[in-house]
Amino acid sequence: MCWNPISMKFTGVVCIAFVIVLVSALAPTKAVLEEKEACIPAELQSCIPALQTGSQPPDECCINMREQESCLCGYIQNPLFSRYVTPENAHRIAANCGIDYPTC
Repeated sequence: MCWNPISMKFTGVVCIAFVIVLVSALAPTKAVLEEKEACIPAELQSCIPALQTGSQPPDECCINMREQESCLCGYIQNPLFSRYVTPENAHRIAANCGIDYPTC
């Protein structure tokens, strides 16, 4: 076989272009995934005792509630979660954590 430097340069350029296109195509996908990962109900486990009893929520609960504030309407409207949470206790936790109770 003959080694052709022009063919090798062309192949190298094509490979570099492919990598650039691949990386730029994956960048928005990663951002979308990070945005969706923001709503993680398991991170609110520290809130469960306060949600069930109306007690003072721990600091960890408030921190996680603030981080997921945009998710709260989805949690409130989800029947899997709403059966464990009384509106009175949810309002109390929001007030104790300094979060406005969402109007959904």
